[in-house]
Amino acid sequence: MSGSISFKTMAETQRQQVELLGEPVEYAVRRSEDATEPRIDVDIHGTTVVLPEGDDTRPSTLLKENAAWVVEKTRKYNSYLEQIPERTFEEGATFPYLGEPHTVTIERRPSSSVVDGEFRLARYHVNETSIKRALEALYRRKAREVFESRADRYAAEMGVEYGQIEIRNQRTKWGSCSTTGTLGLNWRLMMAPIEIVDYIVIHELAHLRESSHNDAFWSLVSEHDPEYVDHAEWLEEHGTQLIFSQDDV
Repeated sequence: MSGSISFKTMAETQRQQVELLGEPVEYAVRRSEDATEPRIDVDIHGTTVVLPEGDDTRPSTLLKENAAWVVEKTRKYNSYLEQIPERTFEEGATFPYLGEPHTVTIERRPSSSVVDGEFRLARYHVNETSIKRALEALYRRKAREVFESRADRYAAEMGVEYGQIEIRNQRTKWGSCSTTGTLGLNWRLMMAPIEIVDYIVIHELAHLRESSHNDAFWSLVSEHDPEYVDHAEWLEEHGTQLIFSQDDV
């Protein structure tokens, strides 16, 4: 079974319903040539019973056998959906930037910038694309500036060297570190407070010394971010506030 947030498109049958612990739960059934045993996937888009080709397991029976787990995960993702902010991409709208609300304005200017609590978008860019795309482009540009600055600072303090930074838009990851030293950092972190950005940067840089999450790894993270537990909990609790648009769901 999988409780991770999965965004894979699946060819599913018409959704059905079963009662689990007194709660109605909708589910779909999918046959898979790759599946070796029956499983249940619960993600933000709902519950799916995945069955190997030719398997005669009854989906409703499998769900009832794992009722507590399914209900718990379903509640979790329903709560997640309820917390997703309703964004409007128009002048005057407010979006977070490093933890502080910033207002979208559109001006006749050579390039977009972040100034005095405002996203000042270049009118020509908005006209060529849209407010949404112009705002995302500005977030991404500022992300590279901030991420490189923070990574350079902490890499020096931690005595490590990274290769490059890739600005990403992963739906399920805030950061990653490849074996070649490339840091992959999610631009949506720019909506979080700077200490959260620092936590993710430190976390990924620590993997240049320790590949696994062992005691030495967490000791290194703690040395450079003594409040890392609080910062990890902040992301767990407030990660939905960093969703930019429905495209992220």
